[in-house]
Amino acid sequence: MFKKTAFASAIAAVALVPLSQAQADDYQIDIEGQHAFIQFKINHLGYSYILGSFEEFDGQFSYDPEDLDASSVELEVQVSSLNSNHAERDRHILSDDFLNASEYPTATFTSTGFESTGDDEGVITGDLTLHGETQEIEMPVKLMGEGDDPWGNYRAGFEGSTTLTLSDYGIDMSDFPEAMHELELYVTFEGIRQ
Repeated sequence: MFKKTAFASAIAAVALVPLSQAQADDYQIDIEGQHAFIQFKINHLGYSYILGSFEEFDGQFSYDPEDLDASSVELEVQVSSLNSNHAERDRHILSDDFLNASEYPTATFTSTGFESTGDDEGVITGDLTLHGETQEIEMPVKLMGEGDDPWGNYRAGFEGSTTLTLSDYGIDMSDFPEAMHELELYVTFEGIRQ
């Protein structure tokens, strides 16, 4: 949950940094300050939604204004950090019925490309690995803002979302209503320029 790491994604929004910069910049996602989130939403039996997040992850991104293809994003998510605010449900989701976190403890996202679709937004393409399966995904992303912070750092913030079909990752949802076969993934984060 994911993988998108993410889940990621989203993340890849890094390619949105303005072209006025003269060189590639590397950013570390601000995990220490808790200014990054990987969240999910999945239908529950057609009656409501289950909302949750992955609370332990790390990542970085870089951007080259002269060569968008050289921009990149990498994320790694600890699957067992899933939290849907219900311990028994979390244990079930992490069991081999679904995510099988004991066998597949991490989910990763590695970007492979970016296409601009307008000012400060675009679509990031990359490989999402979840539950031992790797699929190419696309995630629309948006630059939320960038600039100096009060502590002498330079930050950039992004958000993105996409929909995952769980069977693409070997997660069998055939016993559940069709509305539960897909999951919405949302990511938002600040990066600190290194």
